[in-house]
Amino acid sequence: MNSGDTAWVLISTALVMLMTPGLAFFYGGMVRRKNILSVLMQCFFILCLVSVLWVVYGYSLAFAPGTGFWGGFSWSMLNGVGLEPYADYSGTIPHQAFMIFQAMFAVITPALIIGAFAERMKFSSFVVFTVLWLTFVYAPVCHWVWGLGGFIRNMGALDFAGGTVVHINAGIAALVTALMIGRRKNAEKHLPSPHNLPFVALGTALLWFGWFGFNAGSALGANGLAAGAFVVTNTAAAAAGLSWALIEWVRNGKPTLFGIASGAVAGLVAITPAAGFVNISGAIIIGLLVSVFCYLSAVIIKPLAGYDDALDAFGVHCVGGIWGALATGLFASKAINPAGNDGLFYGNPALFMIQVKAVLLTVVYSGIVTAVIFKAVDMVMGMRVSSKEEDVGLDLTQHHERAYTIVE
Repeated sequence: MNSGDTAWVLISTALVMLMTPGLAFFYGGMVRRKNILSVLMQCFFILCLVSVLWVVYGYSLAFAPGTGFWGGFSWSMLNGVGLEPYADYSGTIPHQAFMIFQAMFAVITPALIIGAFAERMKFSSFVVFTVLWLTFVYAPVCHWVWGLGGFIRNMGALDFAGGTVVHINAGIAALVTALMIGRRKNAEKHLPSPHNLPFVALGTALLWFGWFGFNAGSALGANGLAAGAFVVTNTAAAAAGLSWALIEWVRNGKPTLFGIASGAVAGLVAITPAAGFVNISGAIIIGLLVSVFCYLSAVIIKPLAGYDDALDAFGVHCVGGIWGALATGLFASKAINPAGNDGLFYGNPALFMIQVKAVLLTVVYSGIVTAVIFKAVDMVMGMRVSSKEEDVGLDLTQHHERAYTIVE
């Protein structure tokens, strides 16, 4: 047991926990004022719900050793998950420290999907959907990529902090839910504008701050690997923010706060799978290019395609996550992390193909099972609020609360 490593992972856990409230403000600022509390409530409810489900059975499904669909229930209620290190996962920290660190990843992943169906899903249906999605999508994919015996892990795929497990997984689910729930009312004529850009900036800052725990904490120790992951995380986010702002400047004549915030988040997404495997030049390239890909998806292609991914959960998280996973196959180097592998640009094209397979497997599985879960819940409970409730807003109709009492 190493006290420094334990302290760093516990601090990182707190940083990752803060990302979900940060996401609440990031998303909340983008919706109309009549729906901000619904977004905040969904994020905070997920924080509470998944925190409980994770210790009851989620951690066991995701991380208990096994070569099957998931890890099984042998570690349910933290049976066998004690305060001593577990060599295959936690190394020099208590097993429960690793467990609670991973809990915060499980919390924020379904919260990311909220951005796709914002302003139009029934809260009761959202709760049931989240429970089923955590159980049948997040837990299996997490086990395959990170768990002992997981077949994607055994394939040699690299995902340092959640490019496939978190961002591609949630991002493709976001696209599926956006397509199945349909466009917001009157969105064909006029897409709603963000009602509070300062909240978007606050949410971005909290996400960026928390992401240091997300990525550097995944080193599971206070060591050089954590320091390197910290540096490339900040650099990629900054490069992506600059890149998005420059694209807007050239295309529209003016850069925007909303754009630089979107770019920074896209950079954080893209560097996540690569953070513990790439050097600083790789991080800069990852950051600069992710804004190009995400801007094309969210700003240019989405309106042409006609789907209503309300807050660009797919355009930023899935597209950014795919680029990050593939870029890991390009820029990974054993000089950065001997436990990893060399990528294409370091003489090993096989890793790039493995990364492609991991991306495709995640997209296909998450997309199909998310669609099945959505359809099942919709048939039993109905997923979408009524037209009248959508007009009034989800704050009042779903929670009987109002964010703003002063009418301008």
